[in-house]
Amino acid sequence: MKIDFVSDIACPWCAIGLNSLEQALARVAPDITATLHFQPFELNPTMVPEGQEIVEHLSQKYGIDAQQVAANTEAIRQRGAAVGFTFGIGKRSRVYNTFNAHRLLYWAGRQDEAGLRGDAAQRALKHALLKAYFTDGQDPSDDEVLLAAVSAAGLDVAAARAVLAGDEFAADVRAAQAFYHQQGISSVPAVIINDRHLISGGQPVEVFEQALRQIAAAV
Repeated sequence: MKIDFVSDIACPWCAIGLNSLEQALARVAPDITATLHFQPFELNPTMVPEGQEIVEHLSQKYGIDAQQVAANTEAIRQRGAAVGFTFGIGKRSRVYNTFNAHRLLYWAGRQDEAGLRGDAAQRALKHALLKAYFTDGQDPSDDEVLLAAVSAAGLDVAAARAVLAGDEFAADVRAAQAFYHQQGISSVPAVIINDRHLISGGQPVEVFEQALRQIAAAV
């Protein structure tokens, strides 16, 4: 199977959904195998360079107060824990721009050209970026944070630094985002299987497992 995982590293439900999907894939293996391709989607493409305080941001965007933000944060923390993802309590205080993170993920997807599997490189970097932001509370728009994630993923830091120093892959990321917007994707995660089947949201493991089995049986 080919799976396109459309997401943003600033999306907590994307972290939950990725871990959930991976657990579902482990359950259906070896009967069903898949390659994951991480596609870009910026939740906040116009975010200012210094970012925005998170409660202020969520209140403005969704019309909820600090108490509701706290309740939602705890619910997300519990859902994350259930699938093995740790949301660092009190560590994530701001929302940042993620465009350069998406450029690096696009670059990582091309690593098979250097003798590595691009899907494995992308997945390793995606996990490192999600951990940096949600678990450790780091700024994913900061080059040094991004390069530390590249190192944690076992990828070439010097090559990644060169990408960040220019505008390489910027047009590719914008084109990919435009494509998924044109396909009607307006929220993430959006999990697209074999270019045909859409599963929206950070679903439980069982939901992903059932969908994978049904799609495989219909092929």
